[in-house]
Amino acid sequence: MSISKQVFELQLDELDTPIGRLTLAADAEGRLRLLGWHEGQEWMKRALRASTRGAKLSVRRVDDPHGLSAALRAYFRGQLDAIDALPVHSAGSDFQRRVWQALREIPCGQTWSYSQLARHIGNPAAVRAVGLANGANPIGIVVPCHRVIGADGTLTGYGGGLERKRWLLQHERARSARQLSFASGDTAPCWPRAPGM
Repeated sequence: MSISKQVFELQLDELDTPIGRLTLAADAEGRLRLLGWHEGQEWMKRALRASTRGAKLSVRRVDDPHGLSAALRAYFRGQLDAIDALPVHSAGSDFQRRVWQALREIPCGQTWSYSQLARHIGNPAAVRAVGLANGANPIGIVVPCHRVIGADGTLTGYGGGLERKRWLLQHERARSARQLSFASGDTAPCWPRAPGM
């Protein structure tokens, strides 16, 4: 007797951004499953296979699946909160998922060190494990692994490259500072530049 595998459907879209082409994958429930830079296609294929846990994979191209592409475009145009509430789902260990959830708690326009992130999840000794989980994040930007920096304030690894990480941080800081300025009535940006930027 043969048991057929469950079919797992993913909807793919691509979008151009000021710093390169992004590929996203969403499930039928509208949850973002993967988001990565176009040149990382091999990594994304491996991540897709891992996320389906043995199910047969059905992939189809869809324009703006569940409004996810539109939200990302809005983020890149400066509406930083457009991605805050996007639903996500990732395969990973319990520890990885805790780290990825904590990444979404880093305020836009701010950065945390790996040790701050480890303390935030209640495991201050797990700095290296936090770094590994951060590096394995399959949903960049929305789960903002780019907001994690070295303890000394330097930019550290990012799957999309350090230039993209620098751009994303500057984009968020500039917009956050502008929003803060408008709210307080100030005219000068009030956000400090990160070391090395």
